[in-house]
Amino acid sequence: MADNDSPISAGDAGTVTLGDDLTVNRLGFGAMRITGQGILGAPDDPGNAIRVLRRAVELGVDFVDTADSYGPDVSEELIAAALAPYPDGLVIATKGGFLRDGTGSWLPDGRPEHLREACEGSLRRLQLDRIPLYQYHTPDPAVPLAESLGALIELRDEGKIAHIGLSNVSPEQVQEARVMTPIVSVQNRYNVDDRGSQAVLDLCDDIGVAFIPWWPVGGDTPGTGKGLDTVAARHGVSPVQVALAWQLARSPQMLPIPGTSSLDHLEENVAAAALRLTDDDLALLA
Repeated sequence: MADNDSPISAGDAGTVTLGDDLTVNRLGFGAMRITGQGILGAPDDPGNAIRVLRRAVELGVDFVDTADSYGPDVSEELIAAALAPYPDGLVIATKGGFLRDGTGSWLPDGRPEHLREACEGSLRRLQLDRIPLYQYHTPDPAVPLAESLGALIELRDEGKIAHIGLSNVSPEQVQEARVMTPIVSVQNRYNVDDRGSQAVLDLCDDIGVAFIPWWPVGGDTPGTGKGLDTVAARHGVSPVQVALAWQLARSPQMLPIPGTSSLDHLEENVAAAALRLTDDDLALLA
């Protein structure tokens, strides 16, 4: 629930349901940027990261997205430090399937044994008995999708995860996965400047699956050529807020997860939940 003293709330964005039992506000929090530079190691001020996470929940954010590769491990550890034991209704989603090396590279690893190890590590770090939403972070070209997904199905059947999601996938991969098991979410890159996953979003609309856009704003100064500044001036808000409101208007299945390590930016992001763009605004941003 939002802080009673705050005029802003993630609940102003409305809700979306993951599967048949997880209904969350349509503005979440992405916990990638609470780690160190390059998404490696701990932040300079872990206490600040904890304050940001707690403030997000105070503002009505009830969906927090992370991954074992953020840090690695650091984001999950900070989430548990800040929020465990978790309040009722707070959904923690994490991902597995990427490895990090000393250069900061992102290396796919979809081997079933790795995904099992990754999931069980996330359970320990997040201090959870069951992960509400576990997402396969990226398909591994060296491992058939069915083999990777089979590992997640086994983990679900063992009660270690509740729901399965996908990330960085094509429409064809979504459909392949759905033959094997229910998929409740898809997380792909999508923002005003990068609409390469439009076909995936359209599919999510058709089949009633939540679409979680990563990099939802597209950077600190998003889409300057897309009319964001003009629309922002009309409403007296920031281009970042317009970028988020544009996403919310694109689909009822949209669940943006803007991330930040700044309390001020967090409140700016959550305030976008109440911003309603006009038809003229949306035409300018088309």
